[in-house]
Amino acid sequence: MARINIQFTRFSAFYSPLIATAAGGFLADEGLEPALSLSAPGVSAIAALLDGSAHVVQSAPSQGLSSLEKGEDPPAVHFAQVNEKDGFFLTAREPDPDFAWSKLAGKRVLVDHGGQPLAMFKYACKKQGLDYGSIIAVDAGNVGEMDAAFRAGDGDYIHQQGPAPQQLEHDGVGYVVTGLGDAIGPCAFSSLAATREWLETDMARAFTRAYAKARIWINETPAKEIAAVERDHFPDIDQEVLANTIEAYQKLGNWSPHVEITREAFQVTLDVFANVGRTVEGDAYAKVVAPPPG
Repeated sequence: MARINIQFTRFSAFYSPLIATAAGGFLADEGLEPALSLSAPGVSAIAALLDGSAHVVQSAPSQGLSSLEKGEDPPAVHFAQVNEKDGFFLTAREPDPDFAWSKLAGKRVLVDHGGQPLAMFKYACKKQGLDYGSIIAVDAGNVGEMDAAFRAGDGDYIHQQGPAPQQLEHDGVGYVVTGLGDAIGPCAFSSLAATREWLETDMARAFTRAYAKARIWINETPAKEIAAVERDHFPDIDQEVLANTIEAYQKLGNWSPHVEITREAFQVTLDVFANVGRTVEGDAYAKVVAPPPG
């Protein structure tokens, strides 16, 4: 079988459509042997495309905006969606079935200050009628440091990607009160990227066939079965927590079956970044997004 190198920017159950493409045997059915890797901290996975060490990387369409802001064409394009909704959750200290975003006003919220997570959080606040400046937004460091801070008692709420919130709930430390995917709606959140040259290859077409099948499977299969298939990739995550995380994303509608990144979803992402002062000229969609091969 031909080896296909796939690199992740972040590795979590949020990216289950791509993980399942490898773990579920869909690539093997197309004659491809997957080799998965994680980019080094602070290094974009796009670099692996450019140096030839990866064929496909997990990224985000917003990554292409940095090049456009410099007046340059992106060196890689985004050809398939992974998540069509934000995958972060808000976790509170106590259960709150009647949660409303207005309750965050005046509260200490540990917010992920990564570029896209923070922009999405601010946009969710805007859509829900909450002044971001009314909350005490805390930068507690990287994802591990944020989690440790909340566990140590800092913050009234914490903003995290799964499975961290589900693990907090499992451990009795906090309770998930809402998902940002519901607050924002469909958007071009995370994606698969490659070079335009690779997208013309037979390998790219075979990969896309496998990926399309995996996206359908992951929507039709019970979360516990998906977790069992992916369990070797998450040795430090409790299986119940992994299944709960996958089920949460299924319910949010993150993994819509279609592969392509739609112009409508991409426009929402442009609106998200315009809200934090990042705008680009011209048809950004045509420069950042490519159709799935085949």
